[in-house]
Amino acid sequence: MITTIENIWEYYREDLNLAEEKMSEILKTVAPAISLVGNHLFSSGGKRIRPFLAILCARMFGTRGDRVSTLASSVEFIHAASLVHDDVVDGASLRRGRPAAHSLWGNQVVVLVGDFLYANALRLANLLESQGIMDALCTATAKMSEGELIQLSKQGSPDMTEEDYMKIIRGKTAILMSAACKGGAALGGASKEEEAALASFGLKFGYAFQIADDILDYAAQEKAFGKSLGKDLEEGKITLPLIYLLRDAESGEAARIKEIIGAEDKTGSDLAYVQSLFEKHGSINKSSQRAVAFLNEAKAELDIFKDSMEKASLLAIADYAVTRKK
Repeated sequence: MITTIENIWEYYREDLNLAEEKMSEILKTVAPAISLVGNHLFSSGGKRIRPFLAILCARMFGTRGDRVSTLASSVEFIHAASLVHDDVVDGASLRRGRPAAHSLWGNQVVVLVGDFLYANALRLANLLESQGIMDALCTATAKMSEGELIQLSKQGSPDMTEEDYMKIIRGKTAILMSAACKGGAALGGASKEEEAALASFGLKFGYAFQIADDILDYAAQEKAFGKSLGKDLEEGKITLPLIYLLRDAESGEAARIKEIIGAEDKTGSDLAYVQSLFEKHGSINKSSQRAVAFLNEAKAELDIFKDSMEKASLLAIADYAVTRKK
């Protein structure tokens, strides 16, 4: 059975291409900025994990075709819209190693393109005439905004708890992955038990994925990662490695870390100091263990399904999420 990530993506290339074609067609509008910004976003790489989850969950029940590509496109439009809005809020200069859209076209244009993507995502979802899918995607869209607002309210706050962090990443990442899986299952005609299992798989996978992504901000190879390492620290974002470090650090170390978090300008030596404490207290390893725990819970949700290419692919993608280096 094909289970390497590269081969899995190639095996399902036709399904992914259908979604890509649908998205490209929608981006061809009378407003040139939509095509320009949209093509910039969708040509910058990325594994299309969210639409792929929808495709795999539908195919677990033998379902393919236009309705599945419609759902996959809707999910990816929601994700893309959230990215362009997040980059504006964060003032991020890079996205996947390329200039962020707002740095090329300005905030006004990019925010409006994000609105266009959100609107078309929900328009596409409505075409499926499934109240369950519509509810899942609308809820995900609302919760994503809530997650970003919670993160913004906690920015630069060294007192942020692990519980706060989990609320943020549930909204930022996990809830849309859950909706993608639930939507695919619904299109496939899954039972309520099967739909719930896949929705739970997506949620727990999303937790693992985001924790791993936050670890990469401190541990990846900068060239491969596509953004400056320590960017979260520079922006005052408190993620799990930093939460664990503040919990375990000695009093003097914790005081210095808090000074760095609160500083308007952070230096390379500040990041190096934090990195040295990560190593001393094992904060990265502890965060990785938390991600692996979510990963194992996610994979266990698939136990009710018989072996198939789709099940094997979901398991492989789950492993990839935690072990990837970029």
